[in-house]
Amino acid sequence: MTAVERLSLHDAQSLIRDALIGAGTPEPAALSVAAALVAAQAEGQVGHGFSRLGDYAAQVQSGKIRADAAVTVTPTGAAALHVDAGCGFAFPALDAALAAGLPRAQDAGICIMAVGNSHHCGALSVQVEKIAQAGLIGLMMANSPRAIAPWGAAEALYGTNPIAFATPQAGGEPLVIDLSLSRVARGKVMNAHKSGKSIPEGWALDARGNPTTDPAAALAGTMVPIGEAKGTALALMVELLTTAFTGSAFSKDAGSFFTSDGPEPRVGQTLIAIRPNGATGYPARVHDLLETLAAMPGARLPGARRRAAIARARAEGIDVPVIYLEQARALAHGGATA
Repeated sequence: MTAVERLSLHDAQSLIRDALIGAGTPEPAALSVAAALVAAQAEGQVGHGFSRLGDYAAQVQSGKIRADAAVTVTPTGAAALHVDAGCGFAFPALDAALAAGLPRAQDAGICIMAVGNSHHCGALSVQVEKIAQAGLIGLMMANSPRAIAPWGAAEALYGTNPIAFATPQAGGEPLVIDLSLSRVARGKVMNAHKSGKSIPEGWALDARGNPTTDPAAALAGTMVPIGEAKGTALALMVELLTTAFTGSAFSKDAGSFFTSDGPEPRVGQTLIAIRPNGATGYPARVHDLLETLAAMPGARLPGARRRAAIARARAEGIDVPVIYLEQARALAHGGATA
């Protein structure tokens, strides 16, 4: 069993911030990244939490992530923005997009935020929940380095290309739905590889197209899509809306999120914030439907486990593998990544 240590959310965020600063990241960017990684870890998305820190730090040190990139926000219409991440971290660019875009959505009824030249954006749930907490309906999608083959083909063309949705409801926390278009997020495979664990059959295929439980073979192969041909059709839709739309690299051309060498990822993220029509009683109607769903025998409300994990993490802290903590503490004290 992997040894773990429990940290409060505050201490976890401070440690990641200090580790990134130790690797050469300016403090504002380090704070943004740390907040996102800890939020993902708290909701159970371990593939988007501490497991990413070593890769991020190595890419900062090699220059693959431009940690001091200046984010630029350019209005492209009354209800549209283009945000250039400058090949830096995704999270400061997402923060800037929401800071500029949410007020526009409140005024105009909608705002589309196109983020280009970006990097790994972690758990999309973290970002769309911010939109819902502002009283708006949130949608987000992102592309990633190629990992899924078009249905019937053997070579990867699309990323796992996740999509997420969040909505406010009357008298309750926002409903948040976040899913990868592969059966599981590729970050879970990388986390298993780093932790020395196997993966369940059905997650991925090796380079020859055979099912595998070896995470190394899975990373060299392709991820299994959700819904077979329908899943890869959705992956194509996301691909176009996050790359051609934002001016970013197609998944087939994007550099790896995991290695410190090679080209920059230059991936894209598209966010949409929608103001509900006040005349329809939208929040109350959402609440009524979710109450009906929750009362159905055998039904599971999407996001319920995530919400429980967040509550538990706030009350008790998070368990982090010691191997990641040792790496973080070394970085915080001026060490280099292996």
